[in-house]
Amino acid sequence: MKSNYCLLLITCLIISYKGRTQSTLKSAQTNEIEKLFFSKVDFKNNKFTPESYTTNFTLNKDEFLNIHFTLEKPLIESLKSLAPNLTQGQLLNKGSFQFSFIVNGEVIYVENLNKGAGTIKSKTTQLKHIVPLVYPKQIDFWGWFMWLKFMKLGGGQDVLAEGNHSLTVEIRPFIKEKTIKVGTLLAKGNISIEVAKISVDESLIPIQKIQSNSGWQLSKDHFDIKKIEALNRKIAEQRFNSINGIVVIKENKLLIEEYFNGENRNSLHDSRSVGKSFASTMMGIAIEEKHIASENVLLKDFYNLKSFENYNRKKDSVTLKSLLTMSSGFLGDDGDYSSPGYEENMYPTKNWVKFSLDLPMEKEKTIGKDFTYFTAGVVILGDVVHKSVPEGLVTYADKKLFAPLNITNYKWQYTPQKVGNTAGGIQLRAIDFAKYGQLYKNKGVWNGKQILSKQWVEKSLAKQVKRLPNKGHYGYLFWNKIYKHNNKEYEVSYCSGRGGNKVFIFKDIPFVIVITSSAYNSPDAHLNVDKMMTDYILPAVIGEK
Repeated sequence: MKSNYCLLLITCLIISYKGRTQSTLKSAQTNEIEKLFFSKVDFKNNKFTPESYTTNFTLNKDEFLNIHFTLEKPLIESLKSLAPNLTQGQLLNKGSFQFSFIVNGEVIYVENLNKGAGTIKSKTTQLKHIVPLVYPKQIDFWGWFMWLKFMKLGGGQDVLAEGNHSLTVEIRPFIKEKTIKVGTLLAKGNISIEVAKISVDESLIPIQKIQSNSGWQLSKDHFDIKKIEALNRKIAEQRFNSINGIVVIKENKLLIEEYFNGENRNSLHDSRSVGKSFASTMMGIAIEEKHIASENVLLKDFYNLKSFENYNRKKDSVTLKSLLTMSSGFLGDDGDYSSPGYEENMYPTKNWVKFSLDLPMEKEKTIGKDFTYFTAGVVILGDVVHKSVPEGLVTYADKKLFAPLNITNYKWQYTPQKVGNTAGGIQLRAIDFAKYGQLYKNKGVWNGKQILSKQWVEKSLAKQVKRLPNKGHYGYLFWNKIYKHNNKEYEVSYCSGRGGNKVFIFKDIPFVIVITSSAYNSPDAHLNVDKMMTDYILPAVIGEK
């Protein structure tokens, strides 16, 4: 249910960027200080001595890795040299340590630590520092998260392939005002890394035979088996972690059906915010059947907005369409943990709709134009449908959507008011998510019957609002993006849920692709899916020479 870009693992780290020119590095290396050391013992249960230091580490085998460095002066003094006119409070708010990870002589990842990484004391008085990087379980320490980001988001797991490598870590101070200013090198150290081969069950690698009674005609088209088996190996090695299912539909026929990590065809999958798109579907059906006049109806026609907290006249202009396009103007942003309308603030409350309608409005945002991912707004939409259709949302969805698609094995989650949870509370089989995607690919037709109007499908998948510069577009609770392969662009609309869950509906090629995943706490979940699509699935099924 969490938004695609709200991940608890990175709350203490921000402003990361990948790569930096060698000339920039060299300019800051005039006073290199080789006094960063490594150890591979449990920092919680051991007292460190120089004898603890090591010059080698085996990735995928050794359980612990720490870095140790001693400064000549506290970090705050280095920050003062970068911005002498700032107060101590301003320096600690705008600056910290910068860590560079260099593999085999190439800068792979640079992390500028957020102000929340480390205590004030550690930055103003401390000289000796111990930073745990690798630990056998998740720990609440910024170093552990930093290593995770280096490996998962920064490209570390790709460059640290099986074999022997050199890892150098460099530490500098930085200040971010209008630009980022980086100081001279504070500490530097090197360690040899051997990447151990990950043993896998070889029976998991071959293409899985599609079992009978799938509900689909089977495709006789060919695809690149070697590509899919290479992907299966990466999934078995946990390079793409917690992937549960892959279903590929080509020209309305089942081409590929693969399951992993104990899942099978009958597994109901918690796809999180993929379920938001179902709120759009049910809204479209309700409008087609005239239970709701149109998506342009005002929110105030369903609720006495003046009876809720923080009422102002701007709320009277909120439309259902603005909620469908995440542009309603409510003060709720699932990309900002400090936002009053952040979704995790909603779930503990007794009434999610009241929580949502009590929120203030954003003063600077234009309703219907400015995109902000706002889960609570989709709860409102579900409630609007629930109160507008016969017998409520869940019964209506069963009769008008699931029954026509012959989807009988599914599960709803509910709001405190016992309304179907449209924030992301619908669980289906992967193969049935494919039916849902194919319904949109078919312009709303299933088995010759118009289940959803063609006009609503087109509106839903259209580019309704922009998502920040160069971030793509958003439709009626559907995302839009472009994948590139062999110098060609492939436009796709898709449902997306936390953990890497996707239902892809391609525009100009005859594919619907479903990926189910439970990587809910992994910062690379969505990036993994993108890499799976561009490096394996699309090359396998497009069939270009």
